[in-house]
Amino acid sequence: MRNAEIIRKTNETDIKLLVSLDGTGKGNIDTGCGFLDHMLTLFAKHSRFDLDVFCKGDTNVDYHHTAEDIAICLGKAIKDALGEKKGIKRYADVILPMDEALIMCAVDISGRGGLYTKLDIPASKVGDFDTELCEEFLCAFARESGITTHIRELAGVNSHHIIEGIFKALARCLKEACEIDEKYKDEVPSTKGVI
Repeated sequence: MRNAEIIRKTNETDIKLLVSLDGTGKGNIDTGCGFLDHMLTLFAKHSRFDLDVFCKGDTNVDYHHTAEDIAICLGKAIKDALGEKKGIKRYADVILPMDEALIMCAVDISGRGGLYTKLDIPASKVGDFDTELCEEFLCAFARESGITTHIRELAGVNSHHIIEGIFKALARCLKEACEIDEKYKDEVPSTKGVI
């Protein structure tokens, strides 16, 4: 099984995160932020990764450190769980509808993490979650995972739907890109021989 555990403790957050890339989509999530719990639960379901996330953060300030630090841990965990990346499909893309919102996502498990977005989230908050933290989460995740991540909002009006579409689209892409192609299970999908 391709599993990883990350424990990260700072003055701002105390996080324990476990991921299994060959799971069934079970999520056991407690971040201290209801909206982020919802996003990570559906991320687990749509990626088919088993994901446990426990975070105690300085939520009396806001959810910035919680969101960013969980993304750091999730990125590191997926990178660790992929190991040498032998046999992975590496690339994936999806156009995902979430009611009126339409999100395009494409990923490359390249080892060169970067986030490239075109998003227009109209509301500043969904519940008590600052919507600008969506991009902070994605940036930290892409950087730490080493995954080139492109996300475009093709349509959308409702901020909840837009962000939910983003998390679902990313999950679906990661599910496919992390899958093992049995025909090439002993090969690293790069002319360099390493990723």
